[in-house]
Amino acid sequence: MNQEKVIVIDFGGQYNQLVARRVRECQVYCEIYSYKTDLEQIREMNPKGIILTGGPNSCYEDDSPTYTKELFELGVPILGLCYGAQLMQLLLGGTVEKAPVREYGKIEVQVEQSSPLFHDVSEKTVCWMSHNDYISHVADGFEIVAHTADCPVAAAQNLDRNLYAIQFHPEVLHTVEGTKMLYNFVRNICGLAGTWRMDSFVQNSIQEIRKKVGDGKVLCALSGGVDSSVAAVMLAKAIGKQLTCVFVDHGLLRKNEGDEVEEVFGPNGPYDLNFIRVNAQERYYNKLAGVVEPEEKRKIIGEEFIRVFEEEAKKIGKVDFLVQGTIYPDVVESGLGGESAVIKSHHNVGGLPDYVDFKEIIEPLRDLFKDEVRKAGLEMDIPENLVFRQPFPGPGLGIRIIGEVTAEKVRIVQDADAIYREEVANAGLASSIGQYFAALTNMRSVGVMGDERTYDYAVALRAVNTIDFMTAEAAEIPWEVLQRVMSRIINEVPGVNRVMYDLTSKPPGTIEFE
Repeated sequence: MNQEKVIVIDFGGQYNQLVARRVRECQVYCEIYSYKTDLEQIREMNPKGIILTGGPNSCYEDDSPTYTKELFELGVPILGLCYGAQLMQLLLGGTVEKAPVREYGKIEVQVEQSSPLFHDVSEKTVCWMSHNDYISHVADGFEIVAHTADCPVAAAQNLDRNLYAIQFHPEVLHTVEGTKMLYNFVRNICGLAGTWRMDSFVQNSIQEIRKKVGDGKVLCALSGGVDSSVAAVMLAKAIGKQLTCVFVDHGLLRKNEGDEVEEVFGPNGPYDLNFIRVNAQERYYNKLAGVVEPEEKRKIIGEEFIRVFEEEAKKIGKVDFLVQGTIYPDVVESGLGGESAVIKSHHNVGGLPDYVDFKEIIEPLRDLFKDEVRKAGLEMDIPENLVFRQPFPGPGLGIRIIGEVTAEKVRIVQDADAIYREEVANAGLASSIGQYFAALTNMRSVGVMGDERTYDYAVALRAVNTIDFMTAEAAEIPWEVLQRVMSRIINEVPGVNRVMYDLTSKPPGTIEFE
């Protein structure tokens, strides 16, 4: 992508994708790279600014993530956040020590003197702190520009070298004026014009796809979810009938969803696609029989997708490219691009097994966060009800069913989930909740229905509020709505005699229930 950009160097902190998202909200393109990325590679990218992220380590310990001090001689503005600020000071001759008082949570920061980083920021501003260490002495050439009651160096700067170090996290919403600070850095200090726009991204992507594909044939994995749908429409606009979309109904979709996908993308839909529906429900149930471990289920479902595509590709004839709806969090969470732990394994990020019969993968949304994917969809006039539909995992209900997957369990969770979604919508809550769904636990317990004792399953209801899907809190659904959902599920869904509500946040839990 030939454009001016800011690079985020990832030292393993939990908010690092948020940094990139906040920068992009300033209309500046941004990518995440591990601290293991070679300096020469960074230099060749010609970044207009660099941000060093937080991290869980102490930078003065021998085995902690570090970087060469030559980074600060590239001549581009650099902003260090938390661990990144401490590492900057340590590498340039400052002192970092264990703090006498650990700061965690919302802390008032006092801005002492003018700084381009704090332009139009309040003199006293609430910021999110999370650190055990602190900068006890700044490096030569730096001046302290902000402090807190317990942290003498909340921010420092070297204006001559365009280096900035802040001890708090401007990327999280708890830092009230954090977006303003990041805007000051990328737009004012780095001098970027803010030309990262979704309309130009869509137009450029369509042109690049057209050029790359030439007269080749393309096979698209269409799940009906937001990511694959946006990718499919983008490809259709680029190459038309050279594209064949294969929709694999693996029997792990939400209730009636297979028919809904066909209605939108099939021959009677608004898009000029070659559409093939493969009804592979029994095939998946047989493969998943007896499998209880969630990671194994993910791999089986992902592998079976590939096998189905192979079979369809052979029927079609020569296929040159495979399209996947991979998005940027998939890339980072799969251990590529950043330093985050491997969280997702279902996405075939970075390539497919050697024996898959495609020349190359096209991932048109690989650089986008979820909210940006939705914006791209709107730019291409995809209906809002499809663009803003609930997120749904690639392995589908396979990971919303704890334990072995069977046709009967799928029926239970589909029916329970449909009731839950219907009641949330009826209560006018659908647009105010980030994600919500029903999952089937593997717990069975005794109940009483009528005059009979039952021994049936427990359904778990999940609803979270989130902006970026990196962190999430349980949504506060009104008690009367939950009661209504519970009553309907128990009365209308055979095999269920207990309904629970999951209050777990992310972290420590995941949003999905597996």
